[in-house]
Amino acid sequence: MSDVVIFAPSPVLEIIVEEHVGAGDVHVHAGGQGVWQARMLLSLGREVELCAVLSGETGRILGHLLREEGIGVVAVPREGRGGVIVHDRRNGERVPVIESGGDPLARHELDELYGVTLRTALDARLVILSGPHGEGIVPPDFYRRIASDLRTAGVPVIVDLAGERLDAALEGGVAAAKVSDEELRADGRVPEGADLAQLVAAMRHLGEAGAEVVVVTRAERPALLLQGDAVHEIVGPELDVVDASGAGDSFVGAFASVLAGGGTVVEAVTLGAAAGAQNVTRHGLGTGDPGTIERLRGLVVMRPLPDEQDAGAPPAREVTPDELARGIEEAEA
Repeated sequence: MSDVVIFAPSPVLEIIVEEHVGAGDVHVHAGGQGVWQARMLLSLGREVELCAVLSGETGRILGHLLREEGIGVVAVPREGRGGVIVHDRRNGERVPVIESGGDPLARHELDELYGVTLRTALDARLVILSGPHGEGIVPPDFYRRIASDLRTAGVPVIVDLAGERLDAALEGGVAAAKVSDEELRADGRVPEGADLAQLVAAMRHLGEAGAEVVVVTRAERPALLLQGDAVHEIVGPELDVVDASGAGDSFVGAFASVLAGGGTVVEAVTLGAAAGAQNVTRHGLGTGDPGTIERLRGLVVMRPLPDEQDAGAPPAREVTPDELARGIEEAEA
């Protein structure tokens, strides 16, 4: 039994070209949203299994790399083009050379993937549904079906999705949905330049659509948490950014790690903010040091949104995660 099972339909072979002492250097890793989440979970001591399709030559290499990292792999092997990312980072910035999610899955491949994912997920403490790297790999309804079946089985589901995939998963019902403000704008759920009130309205709509908890990340700005009727800002430490890529996946990995261990949403979201903050100081996506993340967690502050308070009430006092957790427990007692 794994702590966390991640549905990652199309992981990618990530090839990074970097400058090294005046000459080029090449790094090869397993990558993609679900892989980066798994990497953070693994660094925090959780057992992780990845349910995926491994296609062609890149898939065979991916399987080896994932297992070498200690990530369990439940794979549907097939021929065809697999996912690949080639980035040139010799000038310090990630410059895409090739980015492909690979070939869409055929009907029998989808059936086999659904079967192995459901079988594996039923034994997990928690499941993350992540998106494919590329469009058309897996139809959105796949997410509705698996979310619905796992909800029926009593397995908590976290989704890190956008667009039609997010809508489909919400229809199935999920324990938590994480989405970025950029994705909300791209989906037309909020307009460009949306203010806090519009973001909160979109979060409440996602909650009504099927998410028990909603988290919106906002790059360098405080994330937002909707739990029940309450909305809070999660203010993480502002660290010097080396590479912002993968911060959201680090957030989700740490968030899931806490919930899989029986922790509260407050504990999960504060550790997630700390993991995301540390990840931007590193080149490795989804990587982190658990001791550093735990120390940074002590710098995370949660506070109610000013416009969520009663008119005329005094300004909200900033509270630590422990104080907020105690307040929620007392309110629920």
